[in-house]
Amino acid sequence: MKTWVTTIAVALSLLGLQAFAQNSTQDFVTKVAISDMFEIQSSKLAAKKGNENIRAFAQQMVTDHTKTSKELKGLVGKAKAKLPSRLDAEHQKKFAQLQKLGGDQFDSTYASMQVQAHEEAVKLFEAYSSNGDDAQLKSWAGKTLPTLKEHLQHAKGLK
Repeated sequence: MKTWVTTIAVALSLLGLQAFAQNSTQDFVTKVAISDMFEIQSSKLAAKKGNENIRAFAQQMVTDHTKTSKELKGLVGKAKAKLPSRLDAEHQKKFAQLQKLGGDQFDSTYASMQVQAHEEAVKLFEAYSSNGDDAQLKSWAGKTLPTLKEHLQHAKGLK
């Protein structure tokens, strides 16, 4: 009886670890996809509303994040994760805020949001590239990280 209980406990803990691993990949995929969607949408807006420096940065963000979105889509099926189809409430609120702003206030808010978004992205990609459970996504995260760090430095220069 004791052996049977121990076997069940081990089996349940393994199932728990497997569920955690799947959530880890799904969590990474969801956060990256939403981040990319926000970067693309907010940067398209910035390409229209921002000053010259903001517009140049925004165009680069659209190009780079469109590329990473396509790469992620290619990896997701193999990782058995699902891509979200729209922004979450937090990012919808940020986008709505940007839509209402203009001039220097828009530029300042967009730049601040870019710094915050890229700081979060760098942390997310560093963590997944070190501890991710899907080998292909883990490798991709590591390869993408230098570009995100470059974006972060550039965004900090906008302020």
